[in-house]
Amino acid sequence: MNSIILIGMPGCGKSTIGVLLAKTLGKQFLDTDLRIQEEEKALLQEIIDRKGNDYFRQAEERVLCSIDADDAVIATGGSAVYSSRAMTHLKRLGPIVYLSLPLAEIERRVQNIRTRGISMAPGETLAELFRERIPLYRQYADLTISLEGLDFETELEKILLSLSNQTTVPVPQ
Repeated sequence: MNSIILIGMPGCGKSTIGVLLAKTLGKQFLDTDLRIQEEEKALLQEIIDRKGNDYFRQAEERVLCSIDADDAVIATGGSAVYSSRAMTHLKRLGPIVYLSLPLAEIERRVQNIRTRGISMAPGETLAELFRERIPLYRQYADLTISLEGLDFETELEKILLSLSNQTTVPVPQ
C-alpha cells in the first residue's frame, strides 16, 4: 500500500505535519484520534475519564485495525504503539514514520496534559510516559525523523527527503 503512518508522542506534530504532508503529496489525511471520537461519540478525554484507559486503548485498537486506507497520510494517537496487533496492521498499509522530539520540547508543547485525551495512568508524568513509549516508537518505526529545532516547513522538507530516500514516494518539485 502507499500510505504513510505517523507515530510519536503527543505534541510532536503528527496531525499538523500530517495535513501538510497529505496536501503536498496529494494524499488523503486521516487522524485516528478523530475517528475514535466519531465512533465513541465523545472527546478522547471524556472516554478516558468515563471508561478508563483500558477501554480507550481497546477502542483505539479497534479503530486502527479497521483502517483500510490506500494512498493516505495517517496520524495516529500517541498510544497506538501499545497495540502490536494495530501496529502490524498499519505496517501493511505503508511505512511507519516516528516523529521524534526531545522531552523538553514535548513538555513545552503539551500544556493541557489532563484535558488533551492522553492515555496515561493516574498520577503518571509526561516524562514517565515519554520513557515508557520511546522504545515502542523505535521498535515499530521504519523511519525515525528528529524534528528538534525545526519549523513546520523544514520538518516537511526533512520528512519528504527521508521518505524519498527510503521508498518510492514522489517528492514534489
